[in-house]
Formats: sequence, C-alpha cells, structure tokens
Amino acid sequence: MAMDIRTLADGKDPGSFSNRMRTRRFRVFEDLVGELKRPLRMLDVGGTNEFWEQRGWAGRDDVNITLLNLSAPPKKWQNIDGIAGDATDLSRYPDGTFDVVFSNSVIEHLFTHDRQVAMAREVGRVGRCYWVQTPNYWFPMEPHFHVLGWQWLPESARVGLLRRRRCGWRGPCPDREKARDLVREVRLMTAGELRRAFPEGTVLRERLAGLTKSFVVARGFPGLARNVQL
Repeated sequence: MAMDIRTLADGKDPGSFSNRMRTRRFRVFEDLVGELKRPLRMLDVGGTNEFWEQRGWAGRDDVNITLLNLSAPPKKWQNIDGIAGDATDLSRYPDGTFDVVFSNSVIEHLFTHDRQVAMAREVGRVGRCYWVQTPNYWFPMEPHFHVLGWQWLPESARVGLLRRRRCGWRGPCPDREKARDLVREVRLMTAGELRRAFPEGTVLRERLAGLTKSFVVARGFPGLARNVQL
C-alpha cells in the first residue's frame, strides 16, 4: 500500500496522480500569468530545473526564472538561473524585484510557524505577484509521510513510527534525534494561518473527493478578480 501511494505521489513521474493534479493546477497559474507583460521575471522559491522542464517553460525567451534552493540548482537553460538561499531571508533583493514569486510545496518544510510567516513576508515584499501552494493540514492523508492522520498524532508517536518503518519519502530512521528533526521539518498549515501570513492574498482551494487537498494563496494577478477555481 505504501509503495502504491509513493508511486501515485511521485512528482518526478509525469504520469503520476500527483503530477496530473499539479498540471491541472499549473494551467490556472498559466492563465493568470498570461495577462502579465513580457518579458517576465520570476523567482521560484524551492524550485528545480525539472519542474519547469516538465511544464514546458525551460528555454522560453519571454520568461526569466531564478531558482532559489538550499543548494544552487545547476545551470541547464538560458532562461533559468539557480542560487542558494533561505526562503525566510530574501534581503539580497529589493522590494518588488520580481514580477512573480512562485513556490510549490515549500512553506510547510520550514519547521516553525514563525519561519513560515517570515517566508510569507519576504515573498510578498519581493514579488509584485505571488503564487504559493501548500498542502492542507486538515486533509486526512499526509502528503510527505503517507500515513492517514499523521499530522494529528502526538510528536512522540510520529517519531516512534519513523524510527521503525519507512513512512512515505522518509525513514526508517533509528536515530531518535534525526527522526525528530524529520518529523518537525514538516508543519502543514490551515487556511486561517495562510490568510494571516498573507493578509493581501487570496486563498484558493484545490479539492479531491469533495475535500480540500491543498491551498494556493495568490496576489496581484488581474485575473484574480474573477472567480478563479483550481
């Protein structure tokens, strides 16, 4: 069962269920970005070359993308550059440097609510528009550990499980402190937390089987005035 879930959630497989949902979500992003002037300067917080290759944006001459990650992604395309950096501190960039700041499933990996708020503040400062996606705390299947209700278990129970078995993309990790760090790294957010962290943003809901699977919080796109649906 766990292996089946990992296969469904494999973002590197273009045909996986996770990638199909990501592609559907990205079409909405493309529609919104399509109304902005070119050339477009973008910052992808936590981005990879592979993501933009899969979306067909690598090599385009009307978009320049900067990938910011913990270690600098390699240079592979003329319109994509990679830098090493911290999502909570973008002080190298003046206010409004980028037309769009994009981030996919990153803000939940910052350990604490304070760091999530710091990332939100920096995204809103350096980007005239932004699109930040993150899973929903209240969706029952946790997307990183692939255990039903994982995020609602006591930390000690999650650490104990991870020490004994593989959970999604992590483990088994017998070392208690390393297991605890892996557990604490992922902090899913609620809609209310996102609204408070991004007070100028619009929270969009991505639904699966009638439940909100993930959120996108967006700002600045002219098309947001319409009733945008993921």
